[in-house]
Amino acid sequence: MNRWLALATLGLLAFAAPAVPQIATPAEAPAPPTPVDPDTAITAPIALLLDLGSGRELYARGDRRRFLPASLTKIMTTWVAFELIAAGRLDPRQRFAMSDAAFDNWHRVGSTMFLARGQIVTVDELLDGIMTVSANDGCIVLAEGASGSVEGFVALMNAEARRLGMTDSRFGTPNGWPDEGATYTSARDLAILTRAMITRHPALYRRYVGRTGMSFNGITQSNHVPLLGQMAGVDGVKTGFTNESGFGFVGSASRGGRRLVMVVAGYDNPRLRARESREFLEWGFGAWEAQRLFGSDATVGTARVQGGSARSVDLTSSHAAYVTVPRGSPARYSLALRYHGPVRAPIRAGDPVGELVVKVEGQSPSAIPLVAAHGVAAAGPIARLRNGVLEAVGL
Repeated sequence: MNRWLALATLGLLAFAAPAVPQIATPAEAPAPPTPVDPDTAITAPIALLLDLGSGRELYARGDRRRFLPASLTKIMTTWVAFELIAAGRLDPRQRFAMSDAAFDNWHRVGSTMFLARGQIVTVDELLDGIMTVSANDGCIVLAEGASGSVEGFVALMNAEARRLGMTDSRFGTPNGWPDEGATYTSARDLAILTRAMITRHPALYRRYVGRTGMSFNGITQSNHVPLLGQMAGVDGVKTGFTNESGFGFVGSASRGGRRLVMVVAGYDNPRLRARESREFLEWGFGAWEAQRLFGSDATVGTARVQGGSARSVDLTSSHAAYVTVPRGSPARYSLALRYHGPVRAPIRAGDPVGELVVKVEGQSPSAIPLVAAHGVAAAGPIARLRNGVLEAVGL
């Protein structure tokens, strides 16, 4: 019977890690400690700040509270497209047409990239429009083209939410247009989704997220993300607004090897959202520091393999890992490798296998996803016989 296995304890809780100096590029000097207190300075009813490298929640308020995401929904729409591209089921060069139904229902409705009736547009242009100018029409054209129908694409969105562990989310539309509460999410779930997008699809994230503006059909529009070009390291991700949901923002910024992901929602006006979002991120960089555990693609451990040409597979993280502590404090932590196993072959390189559980003194445990560093084919007859003999003698 499969079970969760804690395979290795890689450190001791009483171990004090030496401080690792942070080396900043000249353009991104680390911020000094910021005296802002998020409990009073951040007025949003929903606020979450996550250090991506360590997985530590630096601050959380109402992070499991369900709310209407409005255009923040488009992060999931883009994630589904990224997954389809990675699986070879969608190509950025593919061309889809603005159907009559899509034009009739979505031409110039809300944020738009001004697609004309019957216009042929590439997936690349659609993703640019969705993430840069929040194109409602682009979402519908992408959904119809990628899945054959909006309903089919929404089914993919909900399947991905379940697969990612977004237990407080449901999607009823690919663009977040009001649907009488059928679409909802939480700050925690949006952080899970954004973390997956950044870590699993870094090249696609860099290509489509964080552009300051776009020109299409002779019309130039600016990105709605308020901090782009105004705060060092900010590169996304998405804003959202409807009268029912208020103003929300999923933001991300990277400095000195650290990346923070922020979710705020429920603001009454965009200027307050912009100002407090900046203060929130600056507090995250200034009041906390990260100490490195290992670099990206480092082998963290191994997992047992059942029915494979090899009896184990190396595990790695797609990004460097850190522990995050209040600035100036020592890091006391322990590490444990955990996976659901033994893992059944065949295994592809990059397949999710387990997680590295990080326990830092004085905070809740966090988990760093681990993937297979290489593939393991299914065992042939000779390998199965060899593995059986070794298992029988306890090797």
